[in-house]
Amino acid sequence: MNRVRDRRRASGPRGPVRAHMDPQGERESHPGPDGAVGTSDFEYLLPPGRIARHPAARRADSRLMVLRRSTATIEHRRFRELPALVAPGDLMVVNDTRVFPARLRGRKPTGAAGEVLLLRPVPDGDGATWEALVRPGRKLKPGRVMDVAPELSVRIVDARPDGRRIVRLEGDLTVGKALERFGEVPLPPYLDREPEPRDRHRYQTVYARHAGSVAAPTAGLHFTHGLLAEIAARGVARCAITLHVGTATFRPVEVDDLANHVMDAEYYTVPESSAEAYGRCRLLGGRVWAVGTTVVRTLESVAAGRDRIAPGRGSTDLFISPPFRFRAVDCLVTNFHLPRSTLLMLVAAFAGTERVLEAYQEAVATGYRFYSYGDAMAILP
Repeated sequence: MNRVRDRRRASGPRGPVRAHMDPQGERESHPGPDGAVGTSDFEYLLPPGRIARHPAARRADSRLMVLRRSTATIEHRRFRELPALVAPGDLMVVNDTRVFPARLRGRKPTGAAGEVLLLRPVPDGDGATWEALVRPGRKLKPGRVMDVAPELSVRIVDARPDGRRIVRLEGDLTVGKALERFGEVPLPPYLDREPEPRDRHRYQTVYARHAGSVAAPTAGLHFTHGLLAEIAARGVARCAITLHVGTATFRPVEVDDLANHVMDAEYYTVPESSAEAYGRCRLLGGRVWAVGTTVVRTLESVAAGRDRIAPGRGSTDLFISPPFRFRAVDCLVTNFHLPRSTLLMLVAAFAGTERVLEAYQEAVATGYRFYSYGDAMAILP
């Protein structure tokens, strides 16, 4: 298994947006007087009412902000209009990971409530031992047991220095059946609601195949089978990579100097067929579209120059923040992200911090919906 460590970049409370449109279309943020880019440079004001707590009635009816880097212009569309932005010979790369019901709730023998978020099975295990996050962490120590149901208990086996736990699922059911029956969709906490039956379907892309993520690659939530067919009819190829979304994607940045932030590793697969599709696109002069930040991180992790990506499996802890030299991606489809998050930093590296914050400011002013179930942005050259 390969492990990618390739930065290719220079090494508080929410505040007002500090943004000005850059007419030159530069792709990199402008560092401060000391040359450093800090976490506080990625703040913006968001009224709570702009957070989308439920999905749109129909996936493709979400709004789509189109940001063109070369002209620093913004257009307001609907996501169903995305086919008008692609061109024959382009390649659309999606993340076909599937969210699994990773959240288990139960009670300790004392009757107190507990919660376990499964992250991934322990390598070379039997499938019943997992890395996990637990709550309350001070109570669920090694040796403790949380009862989920008569058929399922979670035993805390070990504690990691980073706060994670090693847990073991115990009971009469197979792990798959136990999670399907008792696991919950791991909705982001900012939705501030309990999972609903439709979340099992809507917090999942229509092309999801390989289970392993604890959060959805949300840029893909807007696609329908019909929209994908329309895009294909325009002469656009589509291929998939798999990156299982874990703590790296949603862990907050807790330092202000971005050079000191370390991403957790997330695991990817790039099929040979996808690497071949990428090569054909480059040979024909087409543009590579990344559907989501997880696709960007994967493609940039395996890029072997501009014309080729390396197939295979591995893990990546690539942290993309301004300034960053992109080699694999030309166009990006993404949602609107949390302030001070690594996702926002990636988008800012791709389109320029000032321009992105200006676009976010306009999105707030014009009523866009934010975060996982929110609206989308397409960033073009």
